[in-house]
Amino acid sequence: MCLPPCHAAQETPLLLPFVVAPAMAPGPPSGARLLVLLLLLLLCPPHPTQAHRFSAPNTTFNRLALAPGRGTLYVGAVNRLFQLSPVLQLEAVAVTGPVFDSPDCVPFRDPAECPQARLTDNANQLLLVSSRAQELVACGQVRQGVCEKRRLGDVAEVLYQAEDPGDGQFVAANALGVATVGLVVPTPGRDLLLVARGLAGKLSGGVPPLTVRQLAGPQPFSSEGLGRLVVGDFSDYNNSYVGAFADGHSAYFVFRRRGARAQAEYRSYVARVCLGDVNLYSYVEVPLACRGQGLVQAAFLAPGTLLGAFAAGPRGAQAALCAFPLAELDGSMEQARRLCYTAGGRGPSGTEEATVEYGVTSRCVTLPPDSPESYPCGDEHTPSPIAGRQPLEAEPLLQLGQPVSAVTALQADGHTIAFLGDTQGQLHKVFLNGSQGQVYHSQQVGPPGSAISPDLLVDSSGSHLYVLTAQQVDRVSVAACPQFPDCTSCLQARDPLCGWCTLQGRCTRKGQCGRASQPNQWLWSYEEDSHCLHVQSLLPAHHPRQEQGQVTLSVPRLPTLTMDEYFHCAFGDYDSLAHVEGPHVACVTPPQDQLPLNPPGTDHVTLPLALMFEDVAVAVTNFSFYDCSAVQALEVAAPCRACVSSFWRCHWCPQSSRCVHGEHCPEGERTIYSAQEVDVQVRGPGACPWVEGLAGPLLVPVGWESRLALRVWNLQHFRGLPASYHCWLELPGELQRLPASLEEMPGDAGLIYCQAQQFHPSMAQRELPVPIYVTRGEGQRLDNARTLHVTLYDCAVGHPDCSHCQAANGSLGCLWCSHGQPTCRYGPLCPPEAVELLCPTPSIDMIEPLTGPPEGGLALTILGSNLGRDFADVRDAVSVAGRPCSPNPSLYRTSARIVCVTSPAPDGTVGPIQVAIKSRPPGISTQHFTYQDPVLLSLNPQWGPQAGGTQLTIHGQHLQTGGNVSAFVGGQPCPIQEPVCPEAIVCHTAPQASPGEAVVRVVFGHAQRTLLTSPFRYTANPQLLGAEPSVSFRGGGRLIQVRGTGLNVVQQPLLSVWLETVAEVQAAGAQPWDLTPRRSCGASAAAPQACIQLEGGLLQCSTVCSANSSSLLLCWSPAVPDGAHPRRVFFTLDNVHVDFASANGGQDFVYQPNPRLAPLSREGPTRPYRLKPGNVLDVEGEGLNLGISKEEVRVYIGDSECLVKTLTLTHLYCEPPPRAPQPANSSSTLPQFVVQMGNVRLALGPVQYEAEPALSAFPVEAQVGLGVGAAVLTAAVLLLTLMYRHKSKQALRDYQKVLVQLENLEIGVGDQCRKEFTDLMTEMTDLSSDLEASGIPFLDYRTYAERVFFPGHGGCPLQPMLEGPGEESHRAPMRQGLTQLSNLLNSKLFLLTEVAGEPLYMLLRAIQYQVDKGPVDAVTGKAKRTLNNSRLLREDVEFRPLTLMVLVGPGASGAPGGSTAQRVPARVLDTDTITQVKEKVLDQVYKGTPFSQRPSVHALDLEWRSGLAGHLTLSDEDLTSVTQNHWKRLNTLQHYKVPDGATVGLIPQLHNGGAVSQSLAQSCPSRENIPMAEDGEEGGVRLWHLVKATEEPEGAKVRHGSLRERERERARAKAIPEIYLTRLLSMKGTLQKFVDDTFQAILSVNRPVPIAVKYLFDFLDELAEKHGIEDPETLHIWKTNSLLLRFWVNTLKNPQLIFDVRVSDNVDAILAVIAQTFIDSCTVSEHKVGRDSPVNKLLYAREIPRYKQMVERYYSDIRQSSPASYQEMNSALAELSGNYASAPHCLEALRELYKHIHRYYDQIISALEGDPVGQKTQLACRLQQIAALVENKVTDL
Repeated sequence: MCLPPCHAAQETPLLLPFVVAPAMAPGPPSGARLLVLLLLLLLCPPHPTQAHRFSAPNTTFNRLALAPGRGTLYVGAVNRLFQLSPVLQLEAVAVTGPVFDSPDCVPFRDPAECPQARLTDNANQLLLVSSRAQELVACGQVRQGVCEKRRLGDVAEVLYQAEDPGDGQFVAANALGVATVGLVVPTPGRDLLLVARGLAGKLSGGVPPLTVRQLAGPQPFSSEGLGRLVVGDFSDYNNSYVGAFADGHSAYFVFRRRGARAQAEYRSYVARVCLGDVNLYSYVEVPLACRGQGLVQAAFLAPGTLLGAFAAGPRGAQAALCAFPLAELDGSMEQARRLCYTAGGRGPSGTEEATVEYGVTSRCVTLPPDSPESYPCGDEHTPSPIAGRQPLEAEPLLQLGQPVSAVTALQADGHTIAFLGDTQGQLHKVFLNGSQGQVYHSQQVGPPGSAISPDLLVDSSGSHLYVLTAQQVDRVSVAACPQFPDCTSCLQARDPLCGWCTLQGRCTRKGQCGRASQPNQWLWSYEEDSHCLHVQSLLPAHHPRQEQGQVTLSVPRLPTLTMDEYFHCAFGDYDSLAHVEGPHVACVTPPQDQLPLNPPGTDHVTLPLALMFEDVAVAVTNFSFYDCSAVQALEVAAPCRACVSSFWRCHWCPQSSRCVHGEHCPEGERTIYSAQEVDVQVRGPGACPWVEGLAGPLLVPVGWESRLALRVWNLQHFRGLPASYHCWLELPGELQRLPASLEEMPGDAGLIYCQAQQFHPSMAQRELPVPIYVTRGEGQRLDNARTLHVTLYDCAVGHPDCSHCQAANGSLGCLWCSHGQPTCRYGPLCPPEAVELLCPTPSIDMIEPLTGPPEGGLALTILGSNLGRDFADVRDAVSVAGRPCSPNPSLYRTSARIVCVTSPAPDGTVGPIQVAIKSRPPGISTQHFTYQDPVLLSLNPQWGPQAGGTQLTIHGQHLQTGGNVSAFVGGQPCPIQEPVCPEAIVCHTAPQASPGEAVVRVVFGHAQRTLLTSPFRYTANPQLLGAEPSVSFRGGGRLIQVRGTGLNVVQQPLLSVWLETVAEVQAAGAQPWDLTPRRSCGASAAAPQACIQLEGGLLQCSTVCSANSSSLLLCWSPAVPDGAHPRRVFFTLDNVHVDFASANGGQDFVYQPNPRLAPLSREGPTRPYRLKPGNVLDVEGEGLNLGISKEEVRVYIGDSECLVKTLTLTHLYCEPPPRAPQPANSSSTLPQFVVQMGNVRLALGPVQYEAEPALSAFPVEAQVGLGVGAAVLTAAVLLLTLMYRHKSKQALRDYQKVLVQLENLEIGVGDQCRKEFTDLMTEMTDLSSDLEASGIPFLDYRTYAERVFFPGHGGCPLQPMLEGPGEESHRAPMRQGLTQLSNLLNSKLFLLTEVAGEPLYMLLRAIQYQVDKGPVDAVTGKAKRTLNNSRLLREDVEFRPLTLMVLVGPGASGAPGGSTAQRVPARVLDTDTITQVKEKVLDQVYKGTPFSQRPSVHALDLEWRSGLAGHLTLSDEDLTSVTQNHWKRLNTLQHYKVPDGATVGLIPQLHNGGAVSQSLAQSCPSRENIPMAEDGEEGGVRLWHLVKATEEPEGAKVRHGSLRERERERARAKAIPEIYLTRLLSMKGTLQKFVDDTFQAILSVNRPVPIAVKYLFDFLDELAEKHGIEDPETLHIWKTNSLLLRFWVNTLKNPQLIFDVRVSDNVDAILAVIAQTFIDSCTVSEHKVGRDSPVNKLLYAREIPRYKQMVERYYSDIRQSSPASYQEMNSALAELSGNYASAPHCLEALRELYKHIHRYYDQIISALEGDPVGQKTQLACRLQQIAALVENKVTDL
């Protein structure tokens, strides 16, 4: 006996008791139970996962409500109500629509009462919480806005719903654009409902804009007997309500309306009524005005203030926020009420300030003065409704740039914070500070462009906001203090709710900071002088690292600690106790060994110095520890100056040469103090001993002994301290030390003399600066004031001849010396007699150019030696071929070069060049200069695009005249491509502003030649209109056809690709970018480089296109190196660059990976493949058709081509030449098999043709003898086999033998399979193209769910429960019981989602295509092409394929005057019956159309049309049918002698009314295609088609005879002739790829594992672990039975469950064999076959082991994938529920589910009563109650 209420938690899942059973015999969970749960998932929504954002797919949200105390959220949406936890976890959901409704009809029961009713979405208009009754009030827009009450704990449970509502219960507006607002008002003893709504629909004119309604009682939501705002004519006022609010005494309604008829202008109002006033006697309204702004858009009643957002700006595109103090608002209303009660509405001035509004008969009156106080909420005799005339005005607090749609506010820590939601989905947080409002934070919450709903709610704790948009609900923190990591960001955020808690070191709300009330403990950004604690000063600012000392920090506004608390300082990792005196904090620095080393190259280390409280850093700064000795080490050239000039207080000790800290140098040593010191004389860098510079000489000749002297200062520091000095010279590769002496001079100066020395640097240079410095004693270096150098010079360097030497700077003393080897030397180094004062004769080595125009003006360059010491020597010294040549002074180079300008001379003048320098013989060149006249003859090409870039060749004579040749086309230069040749100049045209002709001219120096007879013509730029294909393999070479205009004017069009490359690719042969590649005269133009390296690291690969015509370019895709990534593909048309995407309508060019092909021979690529003549070659690979089409592939066997028949992603089929071809090259003996795909060339090995068997040359007698011998041998073998039959391993031998036999048979039919498969793949390729347009004909979700879960209904949808006489009383309890069942079972469930749809559909179509290619007996249903032995047509029936031309379209009926019909070819057989022909014709005509949308084959006739008038209607049976011996043969096309290519048409059957039904309007129980009965009889006449039933080889009927005869017959049936098995194997081989693809799709985890499958398998694994089941086979069986066998086998056998297709009996029989193969693949036991095995099992005996491995791998991969959590599962279920809201009727489905529960009722009750969880939650009790309600049982429960 259980308790009647069953108060178990409704959320308790029922899945565990239903599935988990005590440990017993291994077995999967009950199929019936899993089916029950699975269907409930699809029909009734589950729970989602927890999140801080909630959304539901394809659902629009309308309203939001919050249950105080509980924190539960309720979301009103279109057709849904959602119940959410405070963190937005879905707890429950209720379906509220769509419903049949019309806004023009009152709520109805019978649809006949409202003919215009349509299925209407139900948007939620009002959503309120009644806390007292724990009810949710929900009002939709349908049924005239009636409301219902639902339980707060579970919104799916309806507490009240009006069966037949009256007009008094019409609550909400029935139009979505009209707002409805309301309040639940608590009154003593009951809650009331205040509702305000706008005018909507013609039936709502009688509903007042404001009503008081009851929530409890017999008529909830009725306004009968309660107050209503009576309006004369609602449409005159047209109130539009913005919000409804209540405080402790009154309710307020904010709205917009216009005045009476005379006032068309809208104004903003606020109305008030007393909370206890159920008659609305207290109604008062006054206008609101936000100064200078528009109408109110959103409002909120904050404590003491009414906030309103008003439209602002032009067209209301902005917003303003105004605040109206509640005291002023109530005062304004009280004034209006007092005037209307006591003064007739007139003010002191006599003007009307209050009136009675809304066109009612009541008027303001004159009652006693104390009436307002006596009747604070009005009474029957007081005027109502009162409207004040004086608006309550306020100044805007702030303005926003976009309209505001929602306002809310809260008070926290004494501050008011407003939250504004705008129409673009942004939330703005506003600090209301006095009379100003400041937006301190804005964030995007909803989707951009989605307005935030007015239901902007703050949770009960004041910590979070709930923001509603049409697509989602978000939970947003009111203050995000923790997200600010430091004090600065905390205060800069300017969030008034956040401050910096100093001693906690974090940004917090004020209440979260324990000492916030104490000074300086909680820093707030809005306080005056508010800033973070910081170290204002440090004393000292830094410290030497060698000493410990005290540092004093000044920290203003330091908080005060208690007596037992303290601060401490942290120098990096070193802690030191702090001593605090007011704002000053003293700390001791760490010892030297606690400090880290200085970073390399620095003289100090800087550490963070933090003032700490416990582990919180209160204030932080940096503190440096310096090292004076490191300062010295860093500046070697001037250590003293660096020391005393440093940032630190360092001093220099000159005698010990040390840099020290402290007061002075030790032991009385003289000290040079830091420049920072004051009041001392010896300080700063000026006091250091230093070397000022060289006193002489500055220039030192190489090889001559020189003595250096240097000026020094401040050596007085060393007086009395004798020491030696040295000079140091840093020669290349050598540091040279010279002893030095000091000569003291007056004052602080002195001279250092270095020992005289000859210098011979190892590296000869004209001038060599050598650094020099001075040391004292043992390496004590004197400071250099700057970098000092001695310059060594060598006269011999840079003066190669006499003229150069004499032109050298005189101060160097260089002379040309003929002693020994003549050279330029330092004067004293040359004997006097060897000095040469005059230089030799000028020598001319080369002149350039060697030719020039007769006009002269050519710049001629002369190179040589001794060509003068300066320009004056050569000014008039040059002649060319006897003509003077004027040198250019700016281009003259001493002794080495003269550039002169030639004079005019007659054409053909030839002569040498002479240079005659005064007083010396002239120098004469061996080369001669020629004056020649260049001539221009012609151009090629003569036109090009105006964008330029055309490579123009100018032909002529003597074009290689002069060295400075330039070309021009019109006024634009044409840059020349070197070299210039004697007879041709090549240049590239520049862009031209517009098309037209331009004259070509060439300039030779100052001479110009013009080609007037052949101008160059600029044409319009080429345009590209299309390019295809747009994909290629990376190997390139695919032909791209480019369409456009003006393409033939482009000289060298290119197709290029830019590539991002890695270093390896760049180094692999890419040439650097060369804008002007070199060419040679006389050589043909070189092809452009395939790939070149661009600047910026890009690689450009190009191919040259050819212009087929002005409108067609033929390009080949460039090859892309491995590792390179294409960035841009474009065409280069001279100077016109067009991206491929621009030329191809926006579709870019795509590179696919190169195809991969397997070698032909399985033994390896070098082994020959044995080919039987006539066989089709099947090549396997990957990605074969990704970048090429079948027509573009070329396959070669030796020197002949193998014709490509089919190309798929993984297979290539080609038909080889009938005879063995010759090898393509003589190096191999066998022809190679080569596949060419663009540039990709793949050699797959040699091919060896097998010789055809020759005819037997044996005599007949020998053949007979051999036959007899073979027979005897066979008999002997058979006898031996029988003898070994009883041995233990016979079964294995049989199994292996059968496999060998099957393999041999399959090899035998392999050729036929390949040919069949080639045709089939062509057909499937066409089908794939069709599917891209039409898609796979999947069933809609509702039909799919009904067919899967309620197969007993056939094709019928679920029907509502029929009600017979006397069932009315049982309907309500049954409905209640089923609703409770829905709640009981609402739990986590499983959904199987796979993507095997396309492979399964392709398999189905491939089977249908193959079956249709062979004859099918219409009577017996047997076919020649099948996999099913029982369906095999074993008779050899001759047939011939035909192609019929089917008329389709308007003219197909043949009516006169009709338009032309389209002809569609249809493949049929001449042995097909007329019905079979019609089915094939319909399949072709309506391909891509779902089967349910096609006309019925029985509603159409087939008409054969021959000529203009010959129409013959064909049928299966007519007067021409042949009947013999009671056998009537069905008519075929052969019977009617219909020829190939005949024209036929489908016409409506006359008895069907002449119209073709476009849908199969059949009754539900019938099937769409039932073959004729096997022995159909008509009056004793039996029908037959291809074979008579008794003529089947096995015999269709049982033959009576002896036992031995029956055994013989049974054996004959098993021993199938090989020909029939061959047919089955041929069919199997043809379909093998599609079977493999389907199995692979089902058993693959390459994509993410469906969450439901993973969850189910994890659950089964948990069950096994829980019950200690360790046998892996048991778990394998569980998973197989739960998923593969229960779902996939059913789908394989019945594809009509998911596709809208026709499945014939033959296709069904083949699918049964494939499904059985799948079943065998899922079994654990080893699969063996023998002689007695069924043929259907023999077919796939070789493949099943491979399929078994796939199943095991599938299970293993799923187990290894990441686990599926409860939240992920629930989220997936919630998404499914939202996606398929239009699932079958929930109650009807629940009724069907209950039937399954009823079947296992006793077992379920026992399981629940024995389960601890079930006992605790009383699940058995609740199920018994449901059974009592559903079955109408009388029970004591």
